Amino acid sequence: MINIFPRAFRKVIALALCVGALPFVFYARAYASEETRVESQESRVEGFWDEYKQPVGFTYGAQARIQTTYLWRGLFVGGANVQGSANVGYGGLYADMWWNIGVTDWGFKTFEPEVDLTIGFKRWGLDIYLLYIHNFKHGFFDLGYYDSGRNSLELGARWTVSNQLPLSILWATRFTNADSYVMDGDTIHAYSSYAEISYTQALPFGLSLYGAVGITPWRSLYTGYQRGFAVQNIELRLRKDWSVSERCCLMLQGQLGINPSALAADKTTAQWKPKDPGSQAVNANLAFGVYLK
Repeated sequence: MINIFPRAFRKVIALALCVGALPFVFYARAYASEETRVESQESRVEGFWDEYKQPVGFTYGAQARIQTTYLWRGLFVGGANVQGSANVGYGGLYADMWWNIGVTDWGFKTFEPEVDLTIGFKRWGLDIYLLYIHNFKHGFFDLGYYDSGRNSLELGARWTVSNQLPLSILWATRFTNADSYVMDGDTIHAYSSYAEISYTQALPFGLSLYGAVGITPWRSLYTGYQRGFAVQNIELRLRKDWSVSERCCLMLQGQLGINPSALAADKTTAQWKPKDPGSQAVNANLAFGVYLK
């Protein structure tokens, strides 16, 4: 964890504002001058996939949100936070920059900023990506061995059946040296992996319900390198969206996350522990945000 000090805090805030605010500025300019907007052309895949529109032109988007909790794949990562992202794409290729600024717990004494960089390709419901996760404890692209706060590389793929059947399957694996543990004096590369199946159900009045179940197939960072196969995540999200304009929307989301593996190992992790929230197996989150679609 990093103690808050003015110079580091200013740098992180400046980076967050650059990444999160500029796409909204570009959008405002484009919205004010309709003729200067670059419209994406769309093509359809014939057959069963007719409802899956595929962008072949230039695309861009952004989002920002404030949250009570930072939950990720069944893990408590931090307390109150501000998150944002910006992305650009062309013909299925895309690049995304995501950032998080938040406290590590509910004590509001330390914070741990994070920036993730993604490049990927989306087509016919398949999204293949390479993700770089950066923690400000270390230099950019420093992928050595660390006990905590490690930078990482992840290779993943997500497939969504279609708009008619919004069922998604995700597989993600880390493959950097930092993803390792020691057993009997030997350093073992974990290749920490996470698999998830999820489904989104549209509801009336602009509501949607998202459900997901995730597992880790072998000893990995998700279980603290302590256990093998584990049901890592059961997650429910109820979300409400409001359209502000043709492209700009507001969202309000409630989330409930359960880590069955941690709960089975220690029943006390179901208790609310404000002084040690990272040990909780049951967590909730409330988020409010704005995004460009």
